[in-house]
Amino acid sequence: MQSIIYVGMDVHTENFTFASYEFGKGDVFAVDQVIGATWKDAIKYMKTLQKQRPEEDIHFVCGYEAGCFGYSLYNELMAAATDEKNLSLQCVIMAPSTMAIQGNRKKTDRRDARMIATNLAHGTYSSVYVVSKEDNGVRDYIRMRDDTKKKIRSTKQQINALCLRHGKNYTANKWTVKHYDWLHKVVLEDMYSNITLREYLHQLSQLEENLVRYDKEIEEIATRDRYAKAVEKLCCLKGINTITALSLVTEIGDFNRFSSADKFAAFLGLVPGEYSSGGSINRTGITKHGNTYLRRLITESAQGYSKGTPYTKSWRLKARQSGQEKEIVDYCDRARIYLGKKYFRLKQNGKNGNVCKTAVARGLACFVWGLMTDNIS
Repeated sequence: MQSIIYVGMDVHTENFTFASYEFGKGDVFAVDQVIGATWKDAIKYMKTLQKQRPEEDIHFVCGYEAGCFGYSLYNELMAAATDEKNLSLQCVIMAPSTMAIQGNRKKTDRRDARMIATNLAHGTYSSVYVVSKEDNGVRDYIRMRDDTKKKIRSTKQQINALCLRHGKNYTANKWTVKHYDWLHKVVLEDMYSNITLREYLHQLSQLEENLVRYDKEIEEIATRDRYAKAVEKLCCLKGINTITALSLVTEIGDFNRFSSADKFAAFLGLVPGEYSSGGSINRTGITKHGNTYLRRLITESAQGYSKGTPYTKSWRLKARQSGQEKEIVDYCDRARIYLGKKYFRLKQNGKNGNVCKTAVARGLACFVWGLMTDNIS
C-alpha cells in the first residue's frame, strides 16, 4: 500500500523550510530549515524521509506558495521527479489567498511551512496553473513592453512638470507633432534646466523607439503556428488587438480549465463581491482578485464600446475579421452589438462611466471565454 507524505515548503532566496504531514500521524513532523537551499536540497530532504522507511512505498506531494520563484522551482522539481527513478513526486504551486488554514499572529518560517503542509494535505487551497516555458517567456516579453509604456508615461509627466515649473505651459493638445517641435525649441531659465529637458527628451525618444521594436517582435510572435489561430480569433472581437490577444493566450494557457464564463470572469476579478449576513444581502464592487494585468487589458478593451454606435463596424475590425469563419464573425458581431447596447443602456440609467465600462469588461471576458472554448452557438 502506498503512503502519501505532504511536504510543505516555505521558500525564500536565503533559505527553504520544510515540514511534512501524513494522515494518521496526528501532527506535522520532520520540520527542517536549510540555508541557501535549492531544488536539490528539497530532493535531498524527501530522499532522507524515504530512507527512514525503506520498506514502504512513499509518494511525495510537495507544494509552495506562489511568489518570487515563479514556475522555476516547480519545473526543476518535476524534472528531477522524472530523472529520479526511485522517487515518486508531485509538485503544486499554491495560491496564497485561497489557503483556508492560515497562521496566527506569531509568524515564522517553520510555522509557515507547517501551515503549507497542512493545507496541502487537506486540499484547502487552489493550485496555480503552470503555463508552458514558451508561453511564460512570451508573457515576460509582453510584460516588459508594458513596463516600457509605463516608463514613457512617467517620462512625459516629468517633462510636463519641468516645463511648468519654469513657466512654460503648452496649452494645445500635448504629445502631437507640434508639441514635440515646441519642446525641442523651448528655452528654460538656466543652462542646467535646458540640459535636463534635452536629456528627458532623449530618454523619451529611446523608449519610444524600443516600444516600436517590441511591437514589431510581438506581431511576429503572434504569427507563429502556436499562437496564430487563437490570436486571429480573439482579434475578431471589438477592442482586442494583437497584443491583448497574445497576452490572453499566454497568460491563460488553457481556457478550458474554467468550467464557465463566470469562473473566467471571477479569475480576472471582474465579478461583484458580496458581504451578506443573515437576511441582509450586500453587493460590493468587483473583487479585483486574480490576474491584475489581464483585468486591466480587458477593461481597456471595453472602453472601445463607449464610442460609436453598437451597430457600427470600423474598417479595422472588418480587416481583422476578414478570412475568418462565418460562425466566429457572427459570434463577435453579436458580442459587439450586445456590449455596445449594454454600455449605452447603463449610461442612460445614470450609471457612472467607469461602472459602465467595468460591466462591459465583465461581459467581454465572458465572450472571450466562449470564443476560446468554442461555446459560440
